[in-house]
Amino acid sequence: MHVLRHTYASVLLDAGENIKALSLYLGHADSGFTLRVYTHLLPASEDRTRRAIDAAFGNGPPGPDGRATA
Repeated sequence: MHVLRHTYASVLLDAGENIKALSLYLGHADSGFTLRVYTHLLPASEDRTRRAIDAAFGNGPPGPDGRATA
């Protein structure tokens, strides 16, 4: 059961779900706890952040893949 729960959290985080929502789904009273437990699953967040900033500063709107276009 623990592996299924962890897989559920991993899939949602990889899909871009936020920690606060995930905390609610998992029944955690404190989203900080959820963040501490699952923070290692957020490496893609740097990529999403970089794309958002690139798009905001005129390096082109995000394309179909979410990346800024030149």
